[in-house]
Amino acid sequence: MSGTLYGLGVGPGDPELVTVKALRVLRGLPVVAYPAPSDGASFARSVVASRLSPAQTEIAIRVPMTRSVAPAQPVYDRAALEIGEHLRAGRDVGVLCQGDPFFYGSFIQLFERLATEFPTKVVPGVSSLTACAAAAGVPLVTRDEILTVLPATLAEAALEKRLKQAEAAAILKLGRHLPKVRRILKRLGLADRATYVEHASLESQKILALEDVDPASAPYFSMVLVRRADRDTR
Repeated sequence: MSGTLYGLGVGPGDPELVTVKALRVLRGLPVVAYPAPSDGASFARSVVASRLSPAQTEIAIRVPMTRSVAPAQPVYDRAALEIGEHLRAGRDVGVLCQGDPFFYGSFIQLFERLATEFPTKVVPGVSSLTACAAAAGVPLVTRDEILTVLPATLAEAALEKRLKQAEAAAILKLGRHLPKVRRILKRLGLADRATYVEHASLESQKILALEDVDPASAPYFSMVLVRRADRDTR
């Protein structure tokens, strides 16, 4: 009998935001895998580091931090093979994922490679989307509003087109794309309605008006929340 593959959402960074279910599953796992940069520590692992046991086998999935998706594909291919060996041997494997596994989560790469062969369960986590809104005290949407979630990596024209149509939007993966996002929001007259959040739930958390952000310092894990107009929520 094969083991079960678990996608474990560990939330945005604050260990207190990891769910009770994720911790319960984590404690019973013989094998734990997690994404990590080419050099350095895994952020997802750091969130639950105090809950890991020396008896657990750890698999660091070293993903190159590049703009192109192509270099990461062989990494996930190799990780899927290694994880698959453990699963075939009857060992459960948990893959830690920052935020929620199915919300831009790296776990999706392994899910697509392994879920058709092995039993798979996903434990949802607090996503960056809801963590940023809670940290900033900015409601995402209310009543019949529509929320548009956009990666800042889109081309400028494509991003502007989407934002023109949006009632409320969350713009993710800012980093070096912040100047582009700022230009678009200024052109659309939405810059003064935008709130910038970085490292939500961590000690390094920052919440700023868009005009006060230094474009050179914006990390990849930052977000802009914007609503076109205030609505009567009563």
